[in-house]
Amino acid sequence: MRLFLGMAWLPDLTLPPFAGAPLATFVPAPADGVAPERFFSTSNLPTYVHLADGWATPARPRMDGIIVHRDGELVTLEPRLVRAGERVLVGFDEHGQEGVVVHAEGFLGGGNVASEEFTFMGAGVSRERPVNYEDMAAQLVAEKARGGYVVWVAGPALVHSRARADLEWFIHNGYVQAVLAGNAVAVHDLEAAIHGTTLGMDNAGRPTMGGHGTHMRAINAVRAAGSIEAAVASGLVTGGIMHALVTTGTPYVLAGSIRDDGPLPGVLSDALEAQSAMREHTVRATGAIFIATALHAIAVGNMLPAFHTQNADGKPEPLFTICVDQTEFVVTKLKDRGTHQAYGVVTNAQDFMHVLRHYVTQCSQT
Repeated sequence: MRLFLGMAWLPDLTLPPFAGAPLATFVPAPADGVAPERFFSTSNLPTYVHLADGWATPARPRMDGIIVHRDGELVTLEPRLVRAGERVLVGFDEHGQEGVVVHAEGFLGGGNVASEEFTFMGAGVSRERPVNYEDMAAQLVAEKARGGYVVWVAGPALVHSRARADLEWFIHNGYVQAVLAGNAVAVHDLEAAIHGTTLGMDNAGRPTMGGHGTHMRAINAVRAAGSIEAAVASGLVTGGIMHALVTTGTPYVLAGSIRDDGPLPGVLSDALEAQSAMREHTVRATGAIFIATALHAIAVGNMLPAFHTQNADGKPEPLFTICVDQTEFVVTKLKDRGTHQAYGVVTNAQDFMHVLRHYVTQCSQT
């Protein structure tokens, strides 16, 4: 696993396909939320647009967006957010023929072995592949030291598997800059804080009498308090993930779904509102860790560029993305949906969190 510590990739703008490229073309949007014909559809790779005063890169990059001239700068938007009359980049070519270059070198993954060479363990994801926890720990420690922005995306299995205390530790120790999750993660974390169970199971995984309704009682108690923050302030909730987020001031977004119980106060039940709220964190991300969640991993992965420029020199660096699940399916699905930079760890949430915490503790002491 290469996490690219301290490395950056910049193209030479004096050479083809940049040299001799025409200026990019922009066409007004015909209506609010409607892009013009032949609009340029973005990827998650560094993109350069040839303007009259030189080459420019759009702000807020992501895949499945459009590039718009807004307030004097180029910005990548979800097409639903474009306004009638705004100038939208058009063209299909990504190699300079229409004034747009997508710079893929160094950002599409891969290793040090030629693709045609026979190797063992050549698949992108495998439960038999060794996991380089030392590199992951070094990356997290380095991101904390340089003021990076690491987004954690979690599913409820993280809470049920008893990795809850580990995420709490990462939050308190400054390795988490935002948590993106669903209603269930917060519900079962708060259930554990209030009643000592998750989905009615005790710490040993044994069902408890009447435990099937315990999470509903936790939701009701928090709703009665008025908010998660109020539940923490009142002393109803004295520990756990949500307590750590609230007391450290770490931002979080809870995106609702049609299957939610409750939901808790603060859960964003409008899908587009939740998407927009999550996007405000993905545009700042220098790293992302997805744990035990398929839907949220793919959703957030679609909002993440494969690179970031949140460093001192503003040069693009690969955005490290780690996806943890007990099966290869989720990581493969994430890669197939465009998040090709994702590094897969096939294990359960509890083991991953315990081992990563161990190595981060060791690394931070050296």
